[in-house]
Formats: sequence, C-alpha cells, structure tokens
Amino acid sequence: MASGRPRCHIIDMPGVVAMVAIFVLALTVLGQPSAAAAQPATGGAGEAQAAVIVHVVSNGWHTGIVLARADLPAGAIPEAEDFPTAPYLEFGWGDAEYFPARNPSVGMALAAALTPTPAVMHLVGLPGQPRQVFPTAETIDVALSPDGFRRLVDYLEASFARGGARRAAAAAPGLYAYSRFYSATGEFHLFNTCNTWTARGLAAAGLAVTVSGTLRAEELMAQLR
Repeated sequence: MASGRPRCHIIDMPGVVAMVAIFVLALTVLGQPSAAAAQPATGGAGEAQAAVIVHVVSNGWHTGIVLARADLPAGAIPEAEDFPTAPYLEFGWGDAEYFPARNPSVGMALAAALTPTPAVMHLVGLPGQPRQVFPTAETIDVALSPDGFRRLVDYLEASFARGGARRAAAAAPGLYAYSRFYSATGEFHLFNTCNTWTARGLAAAGLAVTVSGTLRAEELMAQLR
C-alpha cells in the first residue's frame, strides 16, 4: 500500500462536480494513515475449520490485502516468484496511469475519475508482518475458512491480466524497492476504486461486506471493524 500519499478516489457528497472535486483533493493532498488496529473479523460459516488469517491494510485512502506466503497453495500467484524471500505479500489494485506515477497530476486524477481506465496490480513482497512494515497504518485481521481463502486466492489470480501466459510480466517498478506493478483485469473509475476491488475480494471469500457503494477506505474498514 502507498503509505506516503493517497492513491485512490473518494466521493462524499452528491453531484458530479462535488464528487470530482473531492476526488481530486483526495489524490493531491497527503493523507495521514490511521494508527488504529482492530480485532480479527470472522468469515462466517466454516469458522470451526482451521482459520486462515489474512490482513486488510489501510492508509486512510487506499486498502490492500496481505497474505502469508506460507498459506498460498502451491503454484498460486506465480508473480510472487519475483519476491522469493518475502514472508508476506500485499495485493493492491488501481488506475494504470495514476497509481504507478511518481508525480501524478490533477489531469491524471480527472482522467481516472471521469472515464473507465485500465488497471494495474501492485504486488508488494513485504519483508515482515504488515504491522511491522506499516506501523502507522490500520491493519485488520480477518479469519477465513479454507474454502473462503481459496476463493480469495482465485479472485487475486483473476485480477492479473496474463494474456494466456503463465504469469504477468512486470509493467513498472513498484512504489517500494520490494514491489512491482503488473497489468490487471477490470477498469478503474470513480465508482470502482481500489477499495471497491478490495471489498469485492473479501466478499468472494465469504465476508459479509457490501461491495456496491464501497468507494473509500473508511467505508470498507468500518464494515470490517
């Protein structure tokens, strides 16, 4: 996740003008992530089975999903091979032009907000537990059933645009030395943000989260709390 600057798009008021104004403000003002942590959320049915813990991380603007590499099924997420020593992997999704940009512009923000645009996956090979790597971010632990975890992994697999190849090629350097961007499926726009993508993955895993209308990080994290 991008801890230094906001990386996704938000709306708080009705009306296209108001939504775009907030959207641009969210992308150009540096946000301070929350330092709060929460108790594990549960995945509903299947809790009697051995739970698999995943982590949802938020810097107040952008959310990502963190998995322990040891929990991944053999052969899953071949892009993880780019980070062979990382004990944890964070997955984030966003606009293909704005998300990787070192100096994103208001024009990029408007283009991403107003028209559906291609997406990228940001894969981070975390060198430690997410709370250690992102100490000021909010991290919520989520307990999934084995079946729910498998569905989440399938969702992550389907988010990489591989074009028939075994794995996606890295499209750009990541935000950190230990991360990379890859071409992704889906289109980014004002009503399908990084946080919508995260919510959709958690819903696929069996969590009772609302996907439609979940645009901001806080809207998702409040549900998980």
